[in-house]
Amino acid sequence: MDRTPDLIAVARDQWRAVHPDTDTSSMDVVGRVLRAAAVLRRRLDAVLADGGLNRAEFDLLCALRRSGAALTAGQLNEQTVSSGAATTKRLHHLAERGLLRRTVDEHDKRVARVQLTELGREVIDRAFHRNLAAERRLLDALPEAREDELTRGLADLLRALEGPPSG
Repeated sequence: MDRTPDLIAVARDQWRAVHPDTDTSSMDVVGRVLRAAAVLRRRLDAVLADGGLNRAEFDLLCALRRSGAALTAGQLNEQTVSSGAATTKRLHHLAERGLLRRTVDEHDKRVARVQLTELGREVIDRAFHRNLAAERRLLDALPEAREDELTRGLADLLRALEGPPSG
């Protein structure tokens, strides 16, 4: 089977020709993580699109499903790392599709809470399981020991980048 060349190694070689005295070793990790993320996102986004969702809608619906409770738009912003305007637009679109409903908070009438409808639960459960199956297929090419090693390495990288959990 023909494999795509290691584009990061190719890029490093090209940069070495342009700037021979520049250390490009960071590209080994950062470049590969970014490239892997782009390839994974493209393939998984196709799975979500088949179910009528985009990644941002999927993430928002997953946050609601996992929480098991109604959430405010602000809480959804935090969980999905989205702007208020983007979340509001998604909420409006998903409500129009009948996947969620907004209700006024009984204690503070200025606050709206969002929760999944029955149709929303069905849609996100189906999309979630399809997405997990697709993720598993994508990782099947890795031996289990390599996947475990990669999991630990990426967890270490994220801890270094994000710092210790706030608590």
